[in-house]
Amino acid sequence: MPVSANIFRRRALALSAGLVLAATTGMGAAWAAEGSWPSKPITLVVPYPPGGTNDNVARLIAEQVSNRAGQPVIIEYKPGAGGTIGAQFVARAKPDGYTLLNASIGNLAIAPQLMPVQFDAFKSFQSIAYIGSGITTFAVRADFPARNLQELVAYAKKHPITLGSSGVGTPGHMAGVYFQQITGIQMTHVPYKGSAAAINDAIGGHVDLVIDPLSTTFVRAEKLKALAYFGTRTPPEGLKGVQSVAQQGFAKWDDAFGGSFFWTAPAGIPEAVQRKLTGWVLEALATPEVRQALVQVQVSAAPADAAATTAIVHKMHGLARDIFVTPAQQPVALAK
Repeated sequence: MPVSANIFRRRALALSAGLVLAATTGMGAAWAAEGSWPSKPITLVVPYPPGGTNDNVARLIAEQVSNRAGQPVIIEYKPGAGGTIGAQFVARAKPDGYTLLNASIGNLAIAPQLMPVQFDAFKSFQSIAYIGSGITTFAVRADFPARNLQELVAYAKKHPITLGSSGVGTPGHMAGVYFQQITGIQMTHVPYKGSAAAINDAIGGHVDLVIDPLSTTFVRAEKLKALAYFGTRTPPEGLKGVQSVAQQGFAKWDDAFGGSFFWTAPAGIPEAVQRKLTGWVLEALATPEVRQALVQVQVSAAPADAAATTAIVHKMHGLARDIFVTPAQQPVALAK
């Protein structure tokens, strides 16, 4: 073999060995990073204003995960546009496990069908774990004349009614639209920047009706009046004598209309990190103390892993499409 060819061969082998070493070194660094994760605080984005159910759930689960991770889980508020601003922020974040979203079903499954968004509800995120669904009331201002849903419908057929919600594309908005479809009544939708603002205006008499987990707390305080509840098999505390939506004749009412809460991350998060997060959230939800604490903020725990969480989002996406996108002249196949 000529000398020049021999030199070329040795250089090629050296280059090949260097590439292999670089690749394995990079993989080792990645594995080491995943193994040491988390090594700094984790940011949990709440896509709604402080004081609402999403915020309450985020704080509770963040504390539990922080205890297990050995790092702070910091709440960061990015409200607006039905929760899609916060969702977009997380979708664009580095998929390293340090930026997560305390999602509501509204900002991933409902709102993106009603407004332009800069993310894909399924391709932009990796589910972590499902937390639970809202324990919700149909609540009206204290002096509203109706005492149940039948009386609400009868009143609405003769008088204008306003429905306050935590924003366009939120579960409360969808619940109101569906209720109108199955009863034939019309309500004027008044969207707010979060549940707390909608509840405050209902208490003040500026809107007639709210369908929101947070409303239950103010029913107990006798600042609002409950006409019905859903999201739980037994009446919530303080709602003695109030029947569920199903008991009042709407047997196919979906509890998901009360909202549901889950953790998700940017797509591409390392599998080992995702498994850690899923495990920590599910461990927290397995404790009676956490389940009871969730009930106190009007959420019924329903723990599920990442795959089941994604399936729930797909289900709600289809339900929202049927309600908001199906032409009004077509009957909705969910009536009582």
